[in-house]
Amino acid sequence: MQIFSFSPFGYEGALVSVEVDLRRGIPAVDIVGLADGAVKESRERMQVAIRNSGFDFPSDRVLISLSPADLRKEGAGFDLPIALGVLAADALEGGEEGFINEPVLVMGELELSGRLRAVKGVHAAVSTAVAGGIMRCIVPVQNADEAREVSGVMVYGADTLEHAFMALKDRTFFEARQFGSDSSFIPAGSTAVNGIYFSEVSPGYEFAELKGQMKLIRALQISAAGGHNLIALGAPGCGKTMAIQKFPAINPLLTLEEAQSVTRIWSLAGLIKPSEPLVRIPPFRMPHQTASIEGICGGGPNCRPGEISLAHNGVLFLDEAAEFKSSVLQMLRVPLESGSVTLSRAGRSTVYPADFQLLMAVNPCPCGNYGSKTKICLCSAKSVELYWKKFSAPLLDRVDLRVFVENKSEDSENIEERPGLTTTDEIRIGVAKAVKIQRKRQGGKNANLTPSEIADFCKTDGETRKVLDNAIVRHGFSPRAVASCLKVARTIADIDESKKILPEHMAEAVDYRKLCTDILPEI
Repeated sequence: MQIFSFSPFGYEGALVSVEVDLRRGIPAVDIVGLADGAVKESRERMQVAIRNSGFDFPSDRVLISLSPADLRKEGAGFDLPIALGVLAADALEGGEEGFINEPVLVMGELELSGRLRAVKGVHAAVSTAVAGGIMRCIVPVQNADEAREVSGVMVYGADTLEHAFMALKDRTFFEARQFGSDSSFIPAGSTAVNGIYFSEVSPGYEFAELKGQMKLIRALQISAAGGHNLIALGAPGCGKTMAIQKFPAINPLLTLEEAQSVTRIWSLAGLIKPSEPLVRIPPFRMPHQTASIEGICGGGPNCRPGEISLAHNGVLFLDEAAEFKSSVLQMLRVPLESGSVTLSRAGRSTVYPADFQLLMAVNPCPCGNYGSKTKICLCSAKSVELYWKKFSAPLLDRVDLRVFVENKSEDSENIEERPGLTTTDEIRIGVAKAVKIQRKRQGGKNANLTPSEIADFCKTDGETRKVLDNAIVRHGFSPRAVASCLKVARTIADIDESKKILPEHMAEAVDYRKLCTDILPEI
């Protein structure tokens, strides 16, 4: 029998072998293997927990080795594996037999009473263990469902040290669970639309509550259908933030493959909920404007995930985006392009997935009145220029959809007479059609199409190409902007279930690509 635990570092982490040796000498407990303060303190916790659980603590000198020796170990998750290692070594020393002859992953924090507390990183630990050929694990009962979401692993959720020790001697304590169909792994209340699952529409997520913002709602539908980045530009109070905050209602649930990587990241961050051991609802992260580079991209001694990794396979929403530090906004450029972020600390590096969808809401100028028909903008031309320089052309060039949100309170018509564009359920129908086509055609989202896939899936005929060529001449589109128009047009065609990209699809894509040249000609 071999007992392993897990030391988190970045996205990968490492398995740690826990070895215990009992020898003659003055009774004491020594821990070697570059343990931090929390691990060293486990000596006292596990001794008291062992005695309070009805076991006798060995009267010999105890040496506990955590290997590899050059890897720093931290956290209270080593309490349980160390205690089980001591109990197993003492039992074997006394001639007791019957322990399972297989490697076992063990994680858990001990209370002095011998009960177990939940720890974070269990899903990541079990995934790493299975990749290393370890198919059995003992974890706190609170983490058991999280561990069982890894295919094929045999899990025992223990509530006390005594029960965990019993599991080492009886393999019937373990149970295996394999993945089933998608319908077996969806959150309660979720509904299927054309074979694509969406989460339950909670209060405040109904698009019918929005009045008059037809273009923005349409842009959000296209964004959800194809995974495209979006920026909403408008005066304060026009409804852009309210509309974007409803976006999770039209974003489809993650596939099982997508959910695995998201669950691993959230497990490392300690964000897994007992009610949702497998994260199927796409993340929607909304950091504050004071967030630092480390908070957004990740960092710390053990390279904890940042907001862009916590938003992996989901959405990163920057409200009042111009209020974020310029360095934070520029840092987003590489992850947006590569779908990952590399962090390096003390001679070690890790690569986190960061395939997120960027949504931004921003005012047209510092005072918010630039382009208004009824209000006066008090900002100088220089301040407006500096305001928009925070974003930079390379960052904006990676945003496929740009929408100017009209302030309806400025219009002479009564806003109460304007119905909303449609309901959330009606928007989902178009999204589901497009997502189903994309998963069948290329297995991913249109926003992530490669140049070769664009050539294969975004072919245009004479009339459609003419619309794009005219836009290139009129608006000076870059090659990336041309590719963006083709991908957005492909998404619009998928919503309409059209095999070909029609001229009206391309015209709408071009209209969303230009950033209101009549309002902000210099952007």
